[in-house]
Amino acid sequence: MLDPFGRRISYLRVSVTDRCDLRCTYCMAEDMTFLPKAKVLTLEEIDRLCGAFVSLGVERIRLTGGEPLVRRGVLSLFRSLGARIGDGLKELTVTTNGSQLAKMADDLFAAGVRRINVSMDTLDPATFTAVTRWGKLEQTLDGIFAAKAAGLQVKINAVALRGVNDGEYDRLLAWCGQYGFDLTLIETMPMGEISADRTDYYLPLSEVRRDLSRRWTLTPSAHATGGPARYYDVAETGQRLGVITPMTHNFCESCNRVRLTCTGTLYMCLGQEDAADLRAPLRDPELGDVGLRDAILSAISRKPRGHDFVIGRNAGPAVSRHMSVTGG
Repeated sequence: MLDPFGRRISYLRVSVTDRCDLRCTYCMAEDMTFLPKAKVLTLEEIDRLCGAFVSLGVERIRLTGGEPLVRRGVLSLFRSLGARIGDGLKELTVTTNGSQLAKMADDLFAAGVRRINVSMDTLDPATFTAVTRWGKLEQTLDGIFAAKAAGLQVKINAVALRGVNDGEYDRLLAWCGQYGFDLTLIETMPMGEISADRTDYYLPLSEVRRDLSRRWTLTPSAHATGGPARYYDVAETGQRLGVITPMTHNFCESCNRVRLTCTGTLYMCLGQEDAADLRAPLRDPELGDVGLRDAILSAISRKPRGHDFVIGRNAGPAVSRHMSVTGG
């Protein structure tokens, strides 16, 4: 699949649920209203959609949420997708908050997952609970170490939040180095109403990287995972530091991904509202697989050049939907 700008679309992120067992302050409001279950695709329908994308050239699929591991029966989807590895699909990964990993890590590995991203913004228990509103750091750490024991390669994702965790990046780098994890820092993005002004939290990662370079030897790395992060080798730990910078240095020119929601809506760009309904062709028996693939190709033909993210005082979100709806 080629978009209008000649970019090959080979990476699909799938939100299997908009629900989450945490309420991270930068991601969603505390009193979130979630989709009624009747509007959510079945796991079998998600699997069929993913299969259509694989048949059109998608090589990597990442399951996200919300929190993907809270969806009942989700391991059956992992197993079905994992069976496609080597038959068009090269990699199946997941982004999780780690709350369910202690009991699911072995099953994920058995299903074919080899890499996971765990969202953990702080190593301070009190700050962790404040950021997540409901979370317990110990539960996430138990999940991380269960994943490592299961043989999964773990990468820690941390959203950079001014005045919240901006004193912890050295500690996070050292901790990740100690246990053999890579660390990726992410700029906060203006998506969805969160009952706060993101300007208060926004921290440019160009500023963070310059500061870290005073104490760590950071060398640009050729490492790539198919996602938007740019990586630096950390000489002191032997691990990598990734930065995802949608605000200060967007990654649109090399975008190779689209995002599918749990309702069957395809967003061709994280930061644009244009979307395609794939649920209708998915459920139309007269169209079949050919009609579904045609609908996907039509959507890809509308993929924009890039997003329009802007963070400004009282500017409001750039897009109304929350990150948990869009698929990571």
